[in-house]
This record gives sequence, structure tokens and C-alpha cells, in this order.
Amino acid sequence: MSHSKTLSGLIIMMCVLCFSSSCNKDNSIKNSNQLAQWRGDNRDGIYHETELLDEWPESGPEKLWIYEGIGKGFAAPSILNDRIFVNGEIDSTSYLFAFAMDGKLLWKSPNGPEFMGEGFSATYPGSRSAPTVVNNLVYTTSGSGRIACFEASTGEEQWAVTISDLGGPDKYFGYSESPIVDKDKVYCFPGGQSNNNVALDRFTGEIVWSNKALQDTFSYCSPVIAKFPEKEFIVTHSRHHLYAYDPENGDVKGSYFIEHYQYDGEHCNSPLFSNGSIYFIGNEKEDGASRIDINSEGELNVVWKNPKIKNNFNGYVQVGDYLFTTVKGNWLKALNIETGLVKDSVKSATGSIIYADNKFYCYGMNGDLNLITYNDDHFEIKGEYKVNDGTGHHFAHPVINKGILYIRHGNALIAYKI
Repeated sequence: MSHSKTLSGLIIMMCVLCFSSSCNKDNSIKNSNQLAQWRGDNRDGIYHETELLDEWPESGPEKLWIYEGIGKGFAAPSILNDRIFVNGEIDSTSYLFAFAMDGKLLWKSPNGPEFMGEGFSATYPGSRSAPTVVNNLVYTTSGSGRIACFEASTGEEQWAVTISDLGGPDKYFGYSESPIVDKDKVYCFPGGQSNNNVALDRFTGEIVWSNKALQDTFSYCSPVIAKFPEKEFIVTHSRHHLYAYDPENGDVKGSYFIEHYQYDGEHCNSPLFSNGSIYFIGNEKEDGASRIDINSEGELNVVWKNPKIKNNFNGYVQVGDYLFTTVKGNWLKALNIETGLVKDSVKSATGSIIYADNKFYCYGMNGDLNLITYNDDHFEIKGEYKVNDGTGHHFAHPVINKGILYIRHGNALIAYKI
């Protein structure tokens, strides 16, 4: 064999090896979590972390860094590929911020006017929605209803539409829906009479379909996906209904009318889907917590309601045989998912709740941060801490990524080692 042939063979082999390595890398990317969104991978408040601290020291978890300057709002961060994305506000303009994992600001991009409110709603100004990150694209929504797509690496805007462009009315407390992305579509709920539900092409922002749905008015929750082997549905709330619709065309397949709806009890919680059941907790006096089963046709059937359990916007998690939620009066409660009855309770500030590594992380509306376990039908508090950094209301939901707990408190984003 000649020297040139040997050299050619080596070059070909190296190219094959590099291509194989690249393919393996691409496959690993596709098979790993390339999605970051509201309340975790499945929008259920469950974070798949391990080896987290079983107890906190008396001083609480170690604070790694704090960034002050993301403005007014309650939007939780989303984290993917060593970048942190969070919505904020500067001088009444909505911004999408991107940070490195050490808290260094990488870029910020404007997304139109932010919601600042009028009258009573001006008490709650600023960002509402968590960004949704898919590979190198970030989908985000301002409180004024501007839905935009940005390049994750540079912050360059790719496209944008507004809720008003889609015929949606103004919302008294702002547009709060965290974008849900599935396959090649972004789904949103403008709440208009013609464009009630809309699917957008996630690469161009163009309308794929719009549907009148139930022609109901807007609420403040973020939708979830109910997946079955043969079919999936988008499950969300309007003002007066919980319903499931076909993501292919927006046709409503099943709905549940909230008979005792209250206009001062807005629906801000996302529904929670698990093993063929939808769980929802609202603020209605006669309804409260509900389990509603959904079948592979999208039909809904109420299994139980517990009117004593109320939760307006703090979320809840389902682990094993129990649904866990905080309620008014500063209690964390465990509800049996078969009966809806309370099994155990522990004193914990009313607020947001997430779960990871057999532990609950509760962030109270008074700034209390608690680490709580639940074993043998019994709660035990394993850590307490007071979040004093930041500004305004303690409404944002916590996020966990790679052993770090992220808390957004108004103007501040804070990272704790847990």
C-alpha cells in the first residue's frame, strides 16, 4: 500500500470517528433533558435530583450568590445547558435575562412593555411567566402578553406575537401563562372569542391553527400535557372550566364546569396530570381540591372534591399515594389521592412547594423556606431559613438544578447550595 493511500485511509478513519463521536453526542443530547420549563420537566413540581442535603444547618443552606437587578415580578427561572433564564423588568419594559451558572449576566433582551397594573392590580407589577427553553431557543411571555422566541446563546429575537394581535383582551392581573412547547408548536390561550386557543409554529411564530374552544374568558394558569400511549391532550383552565383539547387542532374533548367559580378566586394553579388523573386546587368555597380522571379520548370524570383544601397559586405535587399542598393558615397537608381526605399536616408557611430526592421544599409567602420530609405518613421539618434578600412579595416558585436551589424574590435571583 502506498504512503498516499495509507494517509487517505487514516483521514477517512478519523472523519468516521469524528462523525461517530458527533452522532453519539447528538444522540445523547436528544436523549437527555433538552427542555426546561415551568415547575420542572413535566410541569408537576418534581425535580429529579439526588444526593441533596437531608438536613440544613441551623443557619440554613449556604448562599452561593445573589444577583440584584432583574426588576419587579414573580417569574421563576428556567435552567438548561448551564444557562439560567428568567423574565424581569427594567423601567416598565419586560426583559429576558440570561445568566451563567455563577450568576454572571450574559445578556438581556427586551420583550416589549411589562405589566405594571392599574388600581389594585398595580400592587402586583412585573413579570409573571417562566421561560420555556428547547435546545437553543427560549420562548417567553411578558405580563402584557408579548410571546417571543429568542436564541439562547445570543439573546437575538427570532419572532414575536402579541395577545392583542390574536384578539385576546387585556387581563386585569396581566398575562401569566408560561409557554408550553410540544414538538413543533407553541400553545397559548389568548382568550378571545375567535382565537380562544391558538397553536403557533415554534420556529416562525405563524399561526398553525386557532380554535374558538369554549369561548370562555382567560384565566392565569399554565397548561400541562396529558400523555397516553396513543394520544396526548393539552389540559388547561379557562375562567369557568377545566378542559382538555386536541393539540392537533384545538378541539375540546372533555370539560368540567366550575359551578361555584368566584371572581376573586382567580385560577392561577396549573393542573397536575399523573397516571390518568388530573389534580387541581382552586380557591372556590364549595370546590377546593379536585381529582378528575381523564381517559384516552380526553373525557373527564370527577372522582372527588375536598372543599376544605384551597390553594390559589402556590402549586402542589403528587408523590406516591398523596397530593401535597400548602393551605391558608400556614399548613402543609397530605391528601390521599384515592379519597381526597387529609392524612397528615404540619405547620409550614403557606406558599409554593416543589419536591426532590424524597424531600419537600416550601417557600412561604412570608419568606420562610422549609425543608420537610414525609415518611410513614408523618411530616418532619428538616430545615428552616428566612429569605431576606430581594424585594416585594414572595410569590415565585423555587427551582432546583444540579444541587442548587434558586429563589427569585422580586429584584433578586438567589442561589443556595442544597
